[in-house]
Amino acid sequence: MIDLTPADLSPEQIREQDRLFWRGVTISVAFTVVLWLIEWAHRVFSLDLKPLAVVPGEWSGLLGVLTSPLVHGGAEHLAANSVGIIMLGTLMLYRYPKASVIALPVIWLCAGLGTWLIGRPSFHIGASGLTHGFMFFLFLAGLIRRDRLAIAAMLASMLFFGGMFFTILPREAGVSFEAHLSGAIGGLIAALITLKLDPAPPRRKYSWEIEEELEQELRRMEQDMLEPPRPPSVNPIWDGPRAIREKLQGEAPGQVIEFRRRPRGDSDEPTKH
Repeated sequence: MIDLTPADLSPEQIREQDRLFWRGVTISVAFTVVLWLIEWAHRVFSLDLKPLAVVPGEWSGLLGVLTSPLVHGGAEHLAANSVGIIMLGTLMLYRYPKASVIALPVIWLCAGLGTWLIGRPSFHIGASGLTHGFMFFLFLAGLIRRDRLAIAAMLASMLFFGGMFFTILPREAGVSFEAHLSGAIGGLIAALITLKLDPAPPRRKYSWEIEEELEQELRRMEQDMLEPPRPPSVNPIWDGPRAIREKLQGEAPGQVIEFRRRPRGDSDEPTKH
């Protein structure tokens, strides 16, 4: 069942929702600012970006698994990724604050390692693997969880970035679809392994749901009143009352009791009855 009816939030819950939203905005914007500072330093100081790129099949290219999302091929390349980082990153951090702690490094590593394994012989740079991972994470998490905020985040990501479903396939020369595909796989994996984190927010209950819960509780109470309580222990039927007497007397079941014999005297007198 998909429920889109919001609950009546308390003032504390409203403040917490606002805090999570603005925290997501702040982190996403701050990361984007760092990317632009790196791009500015690259242009001003003519930095060589090749050592920071993913080079598939070469051991020296493994460094790019960690550094390639931080460098771009120009202002246009970075501007295209900046929009996705801010919007998709904010949605992830807002709806899934606990899952994002695990999902972000999983997507980052999957995007880089996947590119290193299946990429074409070239230098792969850019954060598009991250943005594809964010989008596919939001998509699968919304399908699985199906609460109001999860569905809203999924629909918003598909509305603005639904074209990412097609960019995971080879389309344009010079565009690393391998990074897109690897990041998307990382997003799907992250959505599955963080399924139990960030439970659904409270939702409003309808009057008939409350009545059904009350009826079920009344039926349980009536059943408890009519049925006698279960005994703590049951005596086996084949032991009979003998075992009960032995337990009361402190004797172990099956114990042999010896009776004392009366000593016989030397008198020849008969026993009287």
